[in-house]
Amino acid sequence: MEQFISLTGFNPEGATVPDQTPQTGLSDDAASGIAYITFIPAIIFLATAPYNQKRLIRFHSWQSIFLTVAYVVVQIALTILGHIPFLGLIFGFVGMLIGLGFFILWLIVLIKTFNGQMFKIPVIGDFADKQAGN
Repeated sequence: MEQFISLTGFNPEGATVPDQTPQTGLSDDAASGIAYITFIPAIIFLATAPYNQKRLIRFHSWQSIFLTVAYVVVQIALTILGHIPFLGLIFGFVGMLIGLGFFILWLIVLIKTFNGQMFKIPVIGDFADKQAGN
């Protein structure tokens, strides 16, 4: 009977229970990717263990927060410049292009992060790297 169980993995007397219960939770890649969905999961990952103990997740959380801050600052500046007479139309069009650029950058970072690649945004990534460092 022992040989039958070891060969087939089937125990006719009852279900087998693994020696260790598998860990549940997010993988590092999933947590890093979720940090980019909005800045709220990024803040949660920075505040809770075990996510705040992993450098990769801290890096992506900080990069997500800094990307959000950069987007908000650029949008505020474009809104202010958009209220200047005769330049409002130009800055409105430029604002749409910049918004599209941020969206494409966000998609690239999100896809690369979920695929396990570390993608560092040129200026923002350096700040995030310093914040995530030990």
